[in-house]
Amino acid sequence: MITAIVLIQADIHRIPETAQAVADIPGVEEVYSCAGDVDLIAKIRVRDHEQIATVVTGEINRLPGVLKSATHIAFRSYSSSDVEGGFSIGES
Repeated sequence: MITAIVLIQADIHRIPETAQAVADIPGVEEVYSCAGDVDLIAKIRVRDHEQIATVVTGEINRLPGVLKSATHIAFRSYSSSDVEGGFSIGES
């Protein structure tokens, strides 16, 4: 599976509706409303790169309320248990 993070700038008057519309798109796992440089962050998980293009350019970018997006492809994921396990190697 390929994971992509999509940073979305949205019309501030439509953020809740836009967030829900993004969340309803197949391939979108989660959508976060946040403060800062972007209004929404969407986590996408799909089988191949072509599906990322379909989800982002074919669906997300065409939604009313989406002004701009930037897509970042994840190479590797880490969790707190992965990091803690790496530091405990060799400890008894």
